[in-house]
Amino acid sequence: MTLLAVLTDQIAGPVASPVASLVTSLALLAGGAPEPEDVKAGWTAFAVFLLLAVAVAFLGRSLFKQLRKAQAAEEAGVYDRDGDAADHTAPGPENGEPHRS
Repeated sequence: MTLLAVLTDQIAGPVASPVASLVTSLALLAGGAPEPEDVKAGWTAFAVFLLLAVAVAFLGRSLFKQLRKAQAAEEAGVYDRDGDAADHTAPGPENGEPHRS
């Protein structure tokens, strides 16, 4: 079974005929799938993969640092984890403290 047949078989529902005809038209215009010897892994894709891996590592490191800060703030008593913060008033201009931003 060809790729075109698989794609048209998977599309179902009331939108099937316009989408199926579009897929069929695009597949015919493209001339089918490329030959296996024409498809190669490129250095550009490898560089993008490495950049994404570095970005994920950076974001993970940043998240870990923020979680450590939150843990240290909790241990220092900056905020109450139990949720009874409604009993306490927040500092601000209405409580006589200047607004800090």
